[in-house]
Amino acid sequence: MTKHSVAFNGCAIALAIGAVAAMGGLGLAQTQPSAPQLVTFKSGDLQLKGFIWKPDGAGPFPAILWNHGSEKRPAAADTVAPYFVNRGYVFFVPHRRGQGRSPGRYIIDQLKEAKSPDEWSRLLVSLNEAHLQDQLAALKHLTSLSYVDQDRLAIMGASLGGIQTLFAVEGAYGYRVAVVCSGASQVWRRSADLRTRLTDSAGKATVPIFFFQAQNDYDLTPSRVLSEKVKSTGQYAETKTYPAFGSNRQEGHNFCWAGTSTWGPDVAAFIESRLKP
Repeated sequence: MTKHSVAFNGCAIALAIGAVAAMGGLGLAQTQPSAPQLVTFKSGDLQLKGFIWKPDGAGPFPAILWNHGSEKRPAAADTVAPYFVNRGYVFFVPHRRGQGRSPGRYIIDQLKEAKSPDEWSRLLVSLNEAHLQDQLAALKHLTSLSYVDQDRLAIMGASLGGIQTLFAVEGAYGYRVAVVCSGASQVWRRSADLRTRLTDSAGKATVPIFFFQAQNDYDLTPSRVLSEKVKSTGQYAETKTYPAFGSNRQEGHNFCWAGTSTWGPDVAAFIESRLKP
């Protein structure tokens, strides 16, 4: 594999519950919600899949759309969903094209076909634009559900999912708050095209954004630069860097999924303060 074809190795995680708990805890000392429901939604010509966790009761409930990373099988959200469902949120994890249960070509396989670093950089952006359409199709499905409060919608994502979250904040799609963990931390320095696209999006943000990472993540620059760009336009942004998680950069990156007991209270407070009826 050539150097420019390597992408998002930190997202391809298979997190065993015991191992993650040993690294700092999942915040799982709580009631486990009911099993998620597998749903189907349409994006263009594709019939995509996703999982929805729902609190007990009829609702309507506030909802969080979680943008998974580049992992081929996005199971890592299973460590995050219970935290929010127990706080009364619907938690939706749509599988974008080529990942999880959804048809299509896997984004990492497509990136590997780039013939040069410049082509890889451009392709990274264009593929994320296509994935944005999947995210918006998922949002349309989410807001069609009778038990979801359409006036209390949050968007959240980690790693490549953080990129997806930032792509969406510039549009008037109905989200009221956004949370970005480690967005672009693995690829910021490698893709000028992505830096430009994300900076432009941050400058058009329509909602408050909470950026967070562990100190030993791959790169803390994106959170700092993008949050400052958001604030320069008058929109609210907050950035928090937590102590190092684990012993290397990969474990620091995994903080997005494994460190819920640490970052959860801050993120929940940020979301709840902006989703008040």
